[in-house]
Amino acid sequence: MPPRPTFLTTRLTPLFSSLFSHSQSPYFSFNSNTPFFFRRNAARTLTTIASSSSTSSSSRRTFSRYRKSQSHHLSTLAEPTAVKLSTKARRRIARGSPEGILKHKLDECSKTGNLVEALRLYDAARNDDVSMNLDHYNKLLYLCSASELGLKRGMEIFQQMLIDRVLPNEATFTNAARLAAAKNDPDMAFELLKRMKDFAIAPKLRSYGPALYGFCKKGDANKAYEVDADMIDSGIAAEESELSALLEVSVSSNREDKVYEMLQRLRTTVRQVSESTFDVIESWFNKEFASKIGEKNWDVNRIREGIERGGGGWHGQGWLGSGQWKVAKTHVNQDGHCLSCGEKLVSIDIDPKETEDFADSLSILACKKDPKLSFIHFKKWLKRYGPFDAVVDGANIGLADGQHFSFARLRFVVEELRQMSPTKRLPLIILHVNRVNCGPALSPNNRRLIESWKKNGVLYATPQGSNDDWYWLYAAVRCKCLLLTNDEMRDHLFQLLGSSFFPRWKEKHQVRVSTSTGKPVLIPPPCYSIVIQESANGNWHVPSVTGDDLDIPRKWLCASRSREKSLHNLWKSTSTTVYT
Repeated sequence: MPPRPTFLTTRLTPLFSSLFSHSQSPYFSFNSNTPFFFRRNAARTLTTIASSSSTSSSSRRTFSRYRKSQSHHLSTLAEPTAVKLSTKARRRIARGSPEGILKHKLDECSKTGNLVEALRLYDAARNDDVSMNLDHYNKLLYLCSASELGLKRGMEIFQQMLIDRVLPNEATFTNAARLAAAKNDPDMAFELLKRMKDFAIAPKLRSYGPALYGFCKKGDANKAYEVDADMIDSGIAAEESELSALLEVSVSSNREDKVYEMLQRLRTTVRQVSESTFDVIESWFNKEFASKIGEKNWDVNRIREGIERGGGGWHGQGWLGSGQWKVAKTHVNQDGHCLSCGEKLVSIDIDPKETEDFADSLSILACKKDPKLSFIHFKKWLKRYGPFDAVVDGANIGLADGQHFSFARLRFVVEELRQMSPTKRLPLIILHVNRVNCGPALSPNNRRLIESWKKNGVLYATPQGSNDDWYWLYAAVRCKCLLLTNDEMRDHLFQLLGSSFFPRWKEKHQVRVSTSTGKPVLIPPPCYSIVIQESANGNWHVPSVTGDDLDIPRKWLCASRSREKSLHNLWKSTSTTVYT
């Protein structure tokens, strides 16, 4: 008796004649590359349909011919063949595997900080012989390193990882070092850092943190300096957090040479310090020990040469003067005079060669990130119409409230900037092409203004797909001129510059706009450098970091001594004391 018709065969029967109107049907064609399960099911379906009583005799004859033509394929169905899956299919299979499910669940634990659940998953995976890879172990170690509960288990997991011969990476060693530091064992953390190098793994700044902060916390200055030296040898530059920790342990252990070194490194690295670092520096100058440190009779010429060699603002010759420090939290006026000691801060020079090199690097980056021909066209345009005395970030200045673009405001500020120019020439205005051709730009008055700027060769419209920032920054650097923008230039684009030159250049060239009085007021660059300064008299001035509010004055730390022997007097400086 022929098999009873199934739902599948009943639904497919009306289509048979059209599906198999030719000797081979494209709908059921398969070969050795067809997945095994599909070929097996297709064969079963064909057999069932061909023998069904609901199938016409002509259709059965068609099936018979088709099966014969495919016999060489059907004979291979007993043995599955290698299946070539797509990348998407492989990922789907991986996600559904025990290892993939474990990874997903550990990801969720990592996001929520759920160490208890992560350890439960780990124990279950070990019991079920689930193969664990580097990603699994790193997530577990990260969670363990961030919790008191995970300290003991974390080291066990790290040891198990090595037993399983899972090759560690930088994250593995860093997490293991964090575990060691959390157990108050910075020596082990430092040893793990050295082991990392044995595996030919390049450490990162974060890799040094556990050992460095651990030694600093324990007050072991010498070991902390050893970690610092290793970091320098690896070509890794410490940032404020690391330098502040080194400064604090140096202050605590009365290592005046290291305190001096850290102040100089903070000067070159961060320039302005955070509140916590500010307090550490203040604590040094208030110490009785600090009052006993300093050279009483110094070589004037040596100090002068040091200042000239460094471009001003520091000499690097060590502590000068003697006696108690007068320490004050103060401000600096617009002329650059300290309101505590009256000393005038200096503007530190920028090497012209550095400016040229920076402009070249900007051009290379811009051509990589922006449509290449567009930026090259701008460089040619700038060479033809430049140089300018100032450049305006039109979008930033025109968007007064961050929402509505105002050509009236932009025109007012442009005219104000023109009056500041020694040549009284209009500045270069950079605007995106949409700002020039759409929206408020279509009004008759604004249209006439735009045409006037174009006619004078002072307006450049950046094309679609371009980032305005590259254009106005490059123009200002290449022309060695002022840049009018309230953009603090902290986003990813400016991080790409990766140069200590950029904050120094910005400080000396950026003009800002204040609207606290309702009417836009231009705030020119300060006439002094906002950076830690060491004077020829041995005085120190340390600026703090401020927010974006231009009306809040910056806080400075002033540490000064008696001027019994003062280059200030020997050089007959004309600066005056200001106590207002």
